[in-house]
Amino acid sequence: MITELRVKDLGVIQELTLEFGPGLTAVTGETGAGKTLVVDAIGLLLGGRADNRSVRTGAAEARIDGRFEPGAAGEPGPAGETVLGRVIAAEGRSRAYIDGAPATAASLSETAEGLVEMHGQHDHQALLTTATQRDALDSFGEISTSRVEDVKGSIRAIEAELDSIGGDVHARAREIELLRHQTQEITDARMDDVDEESALALEEDALADASSYREAAWAAHEALTADAGAADKLAAAIGALAGRAPLAQLEQRARGLSAELDDLASEISRLAEALVDDPRRLEEVQARRRLLSELRRKYGDSLESVLRFCEEASGRLGFLEGAAERGAVLGDELTRAQVELGDALNELAEARRDAAKPLAEAVQGALRELALPRAEVRIEVGGDGGSDVDFLLSTNPGEPPRPISKVASGGELSRAMLALRLVLTGAANSGHPKTFVFDEVDAGIGGQAALAVGRALAGVASEHQVLVVTHLPQVAAFADHQVAVRKVEDQGRAVTVAQLVEGADRVVELSRMLSGQPASESARDHAAELLESAAAERASVRAGGA
Repeated sequence: MITELRVKDLGVIQELTLEFGPGLTAVTGETGAGKTLVVDAIGLLLGGRADNRSVRTGAAEARIDGRFEPGAAGEPGPAGETVLGRVIAAEGRSRAYIDGAPATAASLSETAEGLVEMHGQHDHQALLTTATQRDALDSFGEISTSRVEDVKGSIRAIEAELDSIGGDVHARAREIELLRHQTQEITDARMDDVDEESALALEEDALADASSYREAAWAAHEALTADAGAADKLAAAIGALAGRAPLAQLEQRARGLSAELDDLASEISRLAEALVDDPRRLEEVQARRRLLSELRRKYGDSLESVLRFCEEASGRLGFLEGAAERGAVLGDELTRAQVELGDALNELAEARRDAAKPLAEAVQGALRELALPRAEVRIEVGGDGGSDVDFLLSTNPGEPPRPISKVASGGELSRAMLALRLVLTGAANSGHPKTFVFDEVDAGIGGQAALAVGRALAGVASEHQVLVVTHLPQVAAFADHQVAVRKVEDQGRAVTVAQLVEGADRVVELSRMLSGQPASESARDHAAELLESAAAERASVRAGGA
């Protein structure tokens, strides 16, 4: 439970220290006095969202510290306690502390989760949503959705793997067929040389004009080897140089040229003889060039790119062919998982239907204790896994229960939400005791209903520490302790102050709540009577609970 709360420079709170005891504590005060700031401060200790604008004007930061002990209401806690802290800077990021050590807001929330449960003044609107009604049903029936979530997770994993190996069976088969065609087309081309196209271009040119090239070659051969040709003239030059010592080097060069000329003439002769008209070979070369060009058009800018595409496609083909077998296995797993999901959803729906009637009866009983004596509650469960949960309510005799959003007034809706909380709180009594904080959950009610709410909260406080922010004197009268919050002026600025009121001071505060005239003798008499009556009822409620 929370034993101490210190707040500094939060909104209109300049500095505030509150000590809380076990049982029910009512926080009261005029509208706008700052009661809700006390709840906001506790919410920040629980990891709530910090807003820089909440820092008191002129202050560098707001600070909230809370001391908690995990013992049940009215019982001493175990050795050791938890101190949570939160600092909200006017500029910059907020900071959190657990037992003086820096922490994250998420860590703060996790630490406080088992200590405090908060219910805001607008939470009753959440009761109109299917999600809230479903969560309440699951909480009451201790229903776990883990099996459904686990199976859904398995299905998502299987479907993701199926997608990764090529989608559905038909899409995968189509891709396999395409890859087989592409790799076969490239493999059949038997490309061993990435420079083949250059060689083929030269060969095509030679074959296309073989006669002309052959004539030119023989003409060159004739010029070199005919009588009085280049060979004869070079021989005459060698003869002129021979035997003359100063010209010996020139003679050697001339003889080298003669040998080179003989080689050249022989090479020309061989080439001329090879240059023959071969229309069939020309057609083969042209066809080969067209094939290689078509492969480049389809698969890459060069033959090297085409071969690289073939290698990658072969790898993908091998993967998919293996995936086909894996896909069949996954398909069987998916079928089994879908069957299991159906079973899990049926099991979940059955559990929710089983819990619906007991919860409806419990909430109905709580509503009748909250001054709705003719209340009738029914809970309908439908949809996959019983996901469609609808709370039906009738507060008037002869009227069938209808969806709560269509029939409940503001006060009835507040009491319906409070009744649900009281039922869920009772269901959790076997667990670790908590501190429950209720912020004006009694909005829109009064009279006998207000007394019933006070009586119900006093009953919860027999097992848990309860803090309630209220404007109803009937609720405040049932509290074991009462904290009065008021706004005063200090050096020209509004400041919120709070103090524990007891004895005569508490009578004055209740008379203010009753009539707005704390000085009125009749109001004070009424307040004292209300306190005495509530104390007796509180004792009776707790004795009955024991």
